[in-house]
Amino acid sequence: MGMRMDVSELTGYNTRGDYSMLLGSLPSRGGGVAGAANLNFLSDYASIKNGSYGKLMNAYYGPDKSRVSGVVNNSNSSISTSKDSAQQLKNIQSDADALKKSTDKLIETGAKSLFNTQDVTVTDANGVKSTNREFKTDDIYKAVSTFVNDYNNLLTKGSDSNSSSVLGKVNSLNGITNANKNMLDKVGITVGSDGRLSIDEETFKKADMTTAQSLFNGTGSYAYRVSAQASWIDFAATNEANRANTYTASGNFNNNFNTGNLFGSYF
Repeated sequence: MGMRMDVSELTGYNTRGDYSMLLGSLPSRGGGVAGAANLNFLSDYASIKNGSYGKLMNAYYGPDKSRVSGVVNNSNSSISTSKDSAQQLKNIQSDADALKKSTDKLIETGAKSLFNTQDVTVTDANGVKSTNREFKTDDIYKAVSTFVNDYNNLLTKGSDSNSSSVLGKVNSLNGITNANKNMLDKVGITVGSDGRLSIDEETFKKADMTTAQSLFNGTGSYAYRVSAQASWIDFAATNEANRANTYTASGNFNNNFNTGNLFGSYF
């Protein structure tokens, strides 16, 4: 990129051109490519994988790399533009997937729906039996409890993110919940000042299950919107993670998100 240097002064540089095969793939000023047999060699992943690119860098800069400004010796580093650590992003993605699974179970309709009623026969004080259609309250409560736990996990991890894209999606998740705060309260689910949910088992089981169904079952329900927002959070975390993925000196894909200088990883 316009840098001029006297390579003959760098110890270790081979002035006899033994690396001409590697340099031959570089574009010429006229837009052509010298060394047609090695066309676009350096742009090919194979040149990194087999170590040729590293050899070229060593030959160009030489052992006395301290004389070339801007080169940092860090053999284990890779470029990262991510504002979150690899583990943090991985946790966000994992928690988003867990929330999507728990919401998918709740919003399921048809024969597999948790909100399908069943025949329940009861006997009154006079010994008279009657059969009613009732919700499977225990099963619904367990599924909603799992949802609450998964929701809180994602909210906690997502809120700790330093990425504006992730935080924006988490704030939208909070907004969806706050918009349904009154309805949630009717089935024993409370929204805390920190946005976290808590569920009271006794209140939930005594609540009108049709209200719970309107919140958690089917397209357009609260749970459905939460599932969609969890997908957006997952997407944002994945994009943030991809900003840091690089290749190491040996050509292996690296998603450790270590900050450092790209050239330094080759020495």
